[in-house]
Amino acid sequence: MTVGAETQITDLTINDHACLTFGEHEELLDLTTAFVRDGLAEGQRVVWLAEEPARSLAELGRRGVVAREATTAGRMMVMTCKDGLLDGQAFTAEHAMRWLRDQMVRTAREGYPGLRVALDMSWALTPVSGIEQLPAFEEEIAATLAGGGAAVLCQYDRERFDPITLASVSGYHTHTVAAATYHHDALLRICRQYAPPGIRLAGQLDRSAEDALRLALSETIRVDDDITVNMAELSFIDLFSARMIIDAVHSLPAPRKATLRCSPAIHSRFALLGASAVPGLSLVATHDG
Repeated sequence: MTVGAETQITDLTINDHACLTFGEHEELLDLTTAFVRDGLAEGQRVVWLAEEPARSLAELGRRGVVAREATTAGRMMVMTCKDGLLDGQAFTAEHAMRWLRDQMVRTAREGYPGLRVALDMSWALTPVSGIEQLPAFEEEIAATLAGGGAAVLCQYDRERFDPITLASVSGYHTHTVAAATYHHDALLRICRQYAPPGIRLAGQLDRSAEDALRLALSETIRVDDDITVNMAELSFIDLFSARMIIDAVHSLPAPRKATLRCSPAIHSRFALLGASAVPGLSLVATHDG
């Protein structure tokens, strides 16, 4: 039943050049947070080139990463792609690779055991000259990382990039990464969440997805310690599915805890079912952060 990617985000190590494809911004934030979290935990230096650095930094903190402390200490940078990969309003593989190699040299000079770089490639969807050099850039990254003490995660929105572009760059990556998915159709997506650990539900959930929901809950209970069920993007849940989630949380032995993160409408349904009274369960409305 589980449909997984070739490699899980938590499997990536130094010298890996991974292509992360995502379909929702929440998925991008979750997977990147896991990549950043694991790098900081291993004492590595981390750089994330993001569309919105301030928002990205805040999201890291909300998901349990001590991001502001790491940036203050110089172990991490969150910046725009314009400040890293682009030369003014133009892109050249030479300029972008010069920036990456400078980051690798700085990391080694400062004594870090390795470097992790996350590159949100959404800048390539804007009117930028030189975009035809994108495959050459990915090819040079692959050559540079061989034994170079760095890992690079290139992030492509599969809903916005055309299949030809994705195909032209995919072959230069050593790994393909996406969230492990238990159910995905036009109405519902159930997938693994990595930071904080748990599962994520988006769309409309009813009993027709009973098997997928049961599997997802069973795996997070088995694999993770404290768990989060992220329903921020869920617009409907039936009583059967809501009770299944509450029963799963009931099964957690102390001192393990669970957080249900819900949109306002979903929050009210769980509140009516008495979720707030379940020991070890925190019921959080998304507008409360």
